[in-house]
Amino acid sequence: MHLRYSYRIYPTSGQRAALARTFGCARVVYNDALAVRKEARKDGKPYPKSADLQKLVITSAKRTAERGWLASVGVDPLIQSLRDLASAYRNFFDSVSGKRQGRPVGLPRFKSKRLSRQSLRFTHNGFRIRSNGKLNLAKIGDVRVKWSRALPADPSSGTIVLDPSGRYHASFVVDVEPVHLPEIDAEVGIDLGLTTYAVLSDGSVIDNPRFLRKAEKRLKAAQRELSRKAKGSKNRAKARRKVAKAHAKVADTRMDWLHQQTTRIIRETQAVYLEDLNVRGLARGRLAKSVHDAGWSTFRRLIEEKAARYGRHIGIVHRAFPSSQLCSGCGHRDGPKPLAVREWACGVCGVLHDRDLNAARNILAAGQADRLNAPGGPVSPGVAIPRQARPVERGTHLGDQRSTGVRAAGAGGIPAP
Repeated sequence: MHLRYSYRIYPTSGQRAALARTFGCARVVYNDALAVRKEARKDGKPYPKSADLQKLVITSAKRTAERGWLASVGVDPLIQSLRDLASAYRNFFDSVSGKRQGRPVGLPRFKSKRLSRQSLRFTHNGFRIRSNGKLNLAKIGDVRVKWSRALPADPSSGTIVLDPSGRYHASFVVDVEPVHLPEIDAEVGIDLGLTTYAVLSDGSVIDNPRFLRKAEKRLKAAQRELSRKAKGSKNRAKARRKVAKAHAKVADTRMDWLHQQTTRIIRETQAVYLEDLNVRGLARGRLAKSVHDAGWSTFRRLIEEKAARYGRHIGIVHRAFPSSQLCSGCGHRDGPKPLAVREWACGVCGVLHDRDLNAARNILAAGQADRLNAPGGPVSPGVAIPRQARPVERGTHLGDQRSTGVRAAGAGGIPAP
């Protein structure tokens, strides 16, 4: 599997100037290639091939007076810029045809030089890690790197990133073998929320750190200072960088905390079951700031990636599953409840439930039922790989539950249809 390792780098003033030139050249090559493709489509001609496009906007352009300065930077980032454009078009066409899942992808757009985040990609021919620990970049030089940990293997590619706060990072893609942890019997369902970040079916609770809320006072002061600076002035650029640094500190703190929590959960449990929350929809409501501050999507992404690396199982329960309406004791469906109701008693068995803990236990039972029943087996003898269930088959729908007090045997509190 491929992993990405990121490190902070500290280029000198001359190297920062060389990186700035390379950022600009890569952007110009990207925009020139995009303009050629748009012109070809406007004229009804086929898209030029990648080799022809490279000769036109890089090789031939270097010999002209208008683009002669392209020869002052390494050619590797320029070629990778064209490959990024090809990937952007491929993603668009796959999205239109239905091959690419998820939200729709639009056509590539021209890049602006005012973008606060810049990046360059290098293949293994464009960079080298010296024996003294410095990173050698073509036509840029040896850059000092803060090696927080050793690379597990030789990197296949590298990316230099300049973030809005003015920090430089180098990230490397390495190919490593998954390391499966010893199997254990523990399985948990997790109910994510805002009052408490997560409640696990075993009763443990993860408090919501609210990193953005805690830093709001400092962020407001920095933003107020930025709004008072004249547009285009150097003081405004300094104030903008100050705001970016404040936001970067919040984002880094949140990411570090999420890594700690997801790693602990993966190490202590064999299977984790989550609810498929509609985060994009929730982020449009009145709780948008709190939803963004929680980072539920990042939590799910990290836990899925680490489960694949360490040999754990992740189950996703359909978002329509009524986890807050079912009694985890008898399976009775008690109906929807407003968010203000944090505890409720089952009308059939009389058990008093904590709303979040009861939901986590229902998610655990639904995930275990899906794991046992949904994937199925070989349709006939001799079939080596069973057909994987479609997402609609793996989900648990509202119509699958009856409002009865009957508990199905072996279903963990989930009533049978």
